[in-house]
Amino acid sequence: MADDAVPREDEPLAGWLDRIERDARLTESARWRERDEVLDQLDGWRTAVDASGDRTLPQRFDVLEARLQAVDHALHGAVRESIRRGSGRDALLGLVRAGTTPGVGQAPSSDRYDALDALIGGVLDLAPGEKGLQPLGKDMVFYQPTPARHIFDSLEQLRLGSDDVLIDLGAGLGHMPLLAAICTPARCIGIEWQAVYVVAARARAADLGLDRAAFVQGDLCEADLGGGTVFYLYTPVSGALLRRVLDRLRGEAERRPIRLCTLGPCTEVVAGEAWLRAEGPCDRHRPVVFRSR
Repeated sequence: MADDAVPREDEPLAGWLDRIERDARLTESARWRERDEVLDQLDGWRTAVDASGDRTLPQRFDVLEARLQAVDHALHGAVRESIRRGSGRDALLGLVRAGTTPGVGQAPSSDRYDALDALIGGVLDLAPGEKGLQPLGKDMVFYQPTPARHIFDSLEQLRLGSDDVLIDLGAGLGHMPLLAAICTPARCIGIEWQAVYVVAARARAADLGLDRAAFVQGDLCEADLGGGTVFYLYTPVSGALLRRVLDRLRGEAERRPIRLCTLGPCTEVVAGEAWLRAEGPCDRHRPVVFRSR
């Protein structure tokens, strides 16, 4: 189906549209990735269709787009209801696995986003906008959500248990703590400087009944890190600020064993810390787990 979402060589656009309109598989829940690919194609062809002079094509595009979006909307709502009932882990992970074929329709290992982000974005529905954001200070990094595939990769590597406390340093809108609270038995805390993000994350956690997900507005250099067993860093800060955060984490490691899970440029800095050892190859484009010595 993934290949069918793309017009074949020399295939007229109307012929591709005929084929897609007849494909009943696109309404199946597990076909979220294929729906995303078709929606991308519709968006990409929109300008050409509007300029084609064929009055029927734009209308057919609109109808097909609305139909696929309605399927996704219903799917996202059903997953949210499963989460509220306490069965979100099986519902979400089952859906992710059903729609994930290695190498098909997925972004490469990087900070790019793909269809899985559209799925998770629809389920979590976190969109507070930019109003109320505070200007970034020195060594603070512009917020980008962790690509969803990297979150699931991190959770697979970490194997969080009921005794774990995951602290996301620079949690943003809370994708990592929310998904970890859905998919694992760990307590999950997000520490975030932007108050508007914290408000949005708390509201979603409350709406989904995620009692094990909490969000704290605060400075990473001052927030309480006590009790944390696992710390997640998607390069939330850099330079001298990252140095201060790592020194704080080293202090925590002197009191108890901890793990760090990193992604992005901070991985290279963390890899140079003598008090930590990596559990696998250090690649800034993939999550890397470090354990205190």
